[in-house]
Amino acid sequence: MTTLSGLTTQELETLSSKAIAAKAKAYCPYSKFRVGACVLTKTGEYIAGANVENVAYPVGTCAERVAFGTAVAAGHQDFKAVAVATDIIPGATPCGMCRQFMREFTPPSFPVFMYDGQGNYAVRTMGEVSSPFIADSFFHIAACLCVVGNCSG
Repeated sequence: MTTLSGLTTQELETLSSKAIAAKAKAYCPYSKFRVGACVLTKTGEYIAGANVENVAYPVGTCAERVAFGTAVAAGHQDFKAVAVATDIIPGATPCGMCRQFMREFTPPSFPVFMYDGQGNYAVRTMGEVSSPFIADSFFHIAACLCVVGNCSG
C-alpha cells in the first residue's frame, strides 16, 4: 500500500521508527532537546542521524544534516523522504540551516515527516517548509549585482 507521499506503508513505518530511535543517540547535554532524523534513499537505504551539540552552539550539528551528510558521504544524492523526530508536542520543522542543506538535494515536492513526542506526525513538502536559497536565485542575484555594479564579467 502506498501513502499519500509516495512511500509504502512499510517504508514510512521503517523511516519513522529509525528517526524516533535515533533520538536516543542525540548528544544534547546543554539544551536537552533531542532530535533524530532518518533519510530514505531512492535505492531503499535508511540513514539515520542525531543532533550533536557543542558548548559553542553554532558549532553543533542538527540531526537532519548528520543524516543527509552521512548519506552523501556514502555516495547517495537521490532521496525519497526524511523523517524528523523530537520530544515536543507538536513536533518541530527542520531549522533554516537544515532546510537549506536538504533543499540542495531535494525537489520542492520532497516529503518531510515531522514526529512529536507521542509518535504523531505531520507531513509537509520541502516547498511548504522552506524558501531556500537555490542556484537559480543565486544566478538571478548575481546578474542583478552585475547590472547595479556595472560588472564586466
